[in-house]
Amino acid sequence: MTYIGLMSICAKIRPAGPKAYQEALDILRAGGLVALPTETVYGLSGDASNDDAVRRIYAVKGRPAYNPLIAHVLSPDGAQRFAHIPPLGQALITRYWPGPLTLVMPRKDSAPISAHAGAGLDTIALRCPQTPWARSFIEAGFDGALVMPSANRSGRISPTTAEHVADDLGDTVDMIIDAGPCPIGVESTVVQINGDSGVMLRPGGISFAELSAFDARITRPQRAQAITAPGMLKSHYAPRARVRLNVKTPEPGEPHLGFGACFTAPGLNLSKGGDVNEAARNLFDFMRRLDTKYSLAVAPIPTDGIGAAINDRLKRAAAERDT
Repeated sequence: MTYIGLMSICAKIRPAGPKAYQEALDILRAGGLVALPTETVYGLSGDASNDDAVRRIYAVKGRPAYNPLIAHVLSPDGAQRFAHIPPLGQALITRYWPGPLTLVMPRKDSAPISAHAGAGLDTIALRCPQTPWARSFIEAGFDGALVMPSANRSGRISPTTAEHVADDLGDTVDMIIDAGPCPIGVESTVVQINGDSGVMLRPGGISFAELSAFDARITRPQRAQAITAPGMLKSHYAPRARVRLNVKTPEPGEPHLGFGACFTAPGLNLSKGGDVNEAARNLFDFMRRLDTKYSLAVAPIPTDGIGAAINDRLKRAAAERDT
């Protein structure tokens, strides 16, 4: 069954709370799409088992069919239905879920997920987000999973507020839950589990230093990887403006995305105190605010902690684009 009840009007923004969560779940069960807040960014969610909902997510975002979706389970135990979980994967689940960590593992043939979500791969990307609506959905009897890429047009700047979602997707989404700005501000870290070892495919809310300290079998990729998880496209997270990196002195009149003491007006400073966590929370919002000129100059940002994820997003934002 395909949900068609709200497509003719603008998406409804509802403040987060039990009543909104129930309305959102009703829409999702009927095959509709709801933008939901997570600790990382806002996601465009649909029932992972519903072919029509998954296809609609790809269409609304303009997302390439070869780019797989993350399946979000509502509790750590939910992963068992979808993936064969090696001991290392289980250890990471126990330590970091719910939280900003996505694990790519062998998919079970019996996994209740649309074939369209996996981009033809024999693996599945799973995450358990840290959000209040997850508990509400469980209490209402929902025991499935949600596919939930970022709630924006594919390749563009990720949304960290409900207003960002409305600006990007408008009435193509049936409902938006507003819980204010996302507390982390960049997407989840992605780790692929290969037997008894793991490879970090995308930096995010949990740093490589923390993961490798937890288990030394988690490494960085030694060469370019095929697309096996979201966030691996060369050009991604991009504003309309051309992005210039590691700029200490911008061109006259060029907006400057600053950091710490390295800032020149006009523009915005990601963190006057040089805090990479504050910078991550501000990154996508400030990029959107400054996306009004031909180019955007970005100050050097340290790579320690979540700074690696910030630099990853900026590098992809600055990459050469097809269009």
